[in-house]
Amino acid sequence: MTTTASSASHHLSPAFPGRAPWGTAGKLRAWQQGAMEKYIQAQPRDFLAVATPGAGKTTFALTLASWLLHHHVVQQVTVVAPTEHLKKQWAEAAARIGIKLDPEYSAGPLGKEYDGVAVTYAGVGVRPMLHRNRVEQRKTLVILDEIHHAGDSKSWGEACLEAFEPATRRLALTGTPFRSDTNPIPFVTYEEGDDGIRRSSADYTYGYGSALADGVVRPVIFLSYSGNMRWRTKAGDEIEARLGEPMTKDAISQAWRTALDPRGEWMPAVLRAADQRLTEVRKAIPDAGALVIASDQDSARAYAKLIRDITGHKATLVLSDDTGASKRIDDFSGSDDRWMVAVRMVSEGVDVPRLAVGVYATTISTPLFFAQAVGRFVRSRRRGETASVFLPTVPDLLGFANEMERERDHVLDKPKKDGEEDPYAESEKEMEEANREQDEDTGEQDMLPFEALESDAVFDRVMYNGAEFGMQAHPGSEEEQDYLGIPGLLEPDQVQLLLQKRQARQIAHSRKKPDTEADLLELPAERRPVVSHKEMMELRKKLNTLVGAYVHQSGKPHGVIHTELRRVCGGPPSAEATAGQLRQRIAKVQEWATRMR
Repeated sequence: MTTTASSASHHLSPAFPGRAPWGTAGKLRAWQQGAMEKYIQAQPRDFLAVATPGAGKTTFALTLASWLLHHHVVQQVTVVAPTEHLKKQWAEAAARIGIKLDPEYSAGPLGKEYDGVAVTYAGVGVRPMLHRNRVEQRKTLVILDEIHHAGDSKSWGEACLEAFEPATRRLALTGTPFRSDTNPIPFVTYEEGDDGIRRSSADYTYGYGSALADGVVRPVIFLSYSGNMRWRTKAGDEIEARLGEPMTKDAISQAWRTALDPRGEWMPAVLRAADQRLTEVRKAIPDAGALVIASDQDSARAYAKLIRDITGHKATLVLSDDTGASKRIDDFSGSDDRWMVAVRMVSEGVDVPRLAVGVYATTISTPLFFAQAVGRFVRSRRRGETASVFLPTVPDLLGFANEMERERDHVLDKPKKDGEEDPYAESEKEMEEANREQDEDTGEQDMLPFEALESDAVFDRVMYNGAEFGMQAHPGSEEEQDYLGIPGLLEPDQVQLLLQKRQARQIAHSRKKPDTEADLLELPAERRPVVSHKEMMELRKKLNTLVGAYVHQSGKPHGVIHTELRRVCGGPPSAEATAGQLRQRIAKVQEWATRMR
């Protein structure tokens, strides 16, 4: 460490930061030290630090703020955070190292006892000139926390530019420097690549892979659940599909929403499994907590009720970003309560280090939101802690889970070639939705063009470190329990080894059963009927077409006919049925139609 960086470290309270990495010297983690040295050497006006959620961006920023104040490079600090809760969290963290920030500042002169203010992006958006005047009067360091939020809306971006353009120094921080849209982020440098696309350029990057290797963050085990979904479309058609099977974007969305419906069987089964996992983790981490990230208030309340019914314990319910919500989060963080249920505002920046189990129960499918959501569970307190996140088997989410270690940059231009679809178009609308403060009931749910009818859950697979383990099994089965029972305190390589052993045991167990007794889901791949996805899709399509024609002939609804076919022919719902079972039902419905002529 350089002399200048050392003085920054010595200027801190001995207790700050509270958690240093194992095997590193001094009070700063190796990456924080490296970023400090790079900054002090270059002394830039603008600096973008990208560090994976849970790595300690706050510690780095406040260490740097302390150094700049100590050396009279700046006279005051302004922190801009995404939410009211985070604004207060910053003020509390700064106070621990002797920097006093006013988190309640709204206008007028700042009290002499303060070294600066903590505000939100929304607050800057309302009164940019107020903050510009403050910045012009005294040399200011502006810390822009989760800087990608400055690109959320044109007004926020313009307000940040207007307010902080005269700042002496600007430090931009983010755990996820990519966005699904192409709004430029203020004070971020973009460099054009060989392909002509402009991408964000960070001054210092500390990715999840590096943090995992350093023991700074927890390894994440993703447990994915599939299942059969049935819903009714706006047109009145009843559709059955298996979560994770190839289908249209609309069908995936509707199957996903059906899974998350608290009245079905999928959510209770997944919450039950997650609670079992939490019990196992708490054997090694006694105060470990779990969080359900919900899409809206109604769902959050229903999930909290399910948790109470399943566990016998009340869940902490956080519905909006207000003062009461902040207190509930703080109370939960300081307790040893098991469960918290929150609408998506908890997905970013909220520091509850004891969260070790998560349930992703929202339909937001942007890489930015997913990374921030998973970031709530990766903050490590001692070596060997693992995080477990439960997901629906949705292709986008599985893709994000498998790419946890991939570093992304924010792309400013859309890489679109002649004849190609715009790869960003689909997620722009979702990103806009994800960034809205939509905790309150908007009535949107009433307008959804479908009605969830029925769902069940099937344990699908485990994803870890880009690899997949396990075969499908029913909730409560030995196979599922094997994976839920993985110890909560393991080194990353031990997790991998244990998952491989569990998978081998699961395959060996299913091989011992006669084919007639084994559930098709538990059969090893080599003993399942070899039928391609395309052929299965064709068979299901043919069956649905014939059932549709028979609806008009018989006057009976789709669901009634499918149920009757299952009763007569046997077997599971069509989304789970084998090729042979589908062919048998096709023949049966053809037979019925012929009789009616």
